[in-house]
Amino acid sequence: MILITAIDDTYGMMFNHRRQSQDRVLRQRILHLTAGHTLWMNAYSARQFAKDSAPNIRVSEAFLDEADTGEYCFVENLAVLPYEAKIEKIILYHWNRTYPGDFSFDIPLEEHGWKPIQTSDFPGSSHERITEEILCKP
Repeated sequence: MILITAIDDTYGMMFNHRRQSQDRVLRQRILHLTAGHTLWMNAYSARQFAKDSAPNIRVSEAFLDEADTGEYCFVENLAVLPYEAKIEKIILYHWNRTYPGDFSFDIPLEEHGWKPIQTSDFPGSSHERITEEILCKP
């Protein structure tokens, strides 16, 4: 699976059972990136994409178990460390700011051998700069 998530500067993802932030341009970028491929997510995340008609979105509460090789998984509110062995690539979207957070991305990237292979910045609709970082294991 190819994991996609958005994080703040401290790897925070959620605060008080809510996503820290969201961005219309980022959603469109994710849909463009995953076009023609399955994009898995849970019902919580699917609400964020409700206005975007995308036939490739699959919604399941067990999507991290169901996702197969080469399929994308957008994660906002789940621990992913238990699924690390299934992950082929990680795509992180950095908000480039620090939000209050009480739930964080749980894979220790450097310690587990994940290396950045590509980084680029783009302007979002609600964030001046969003950084896309793609990581793989050598």
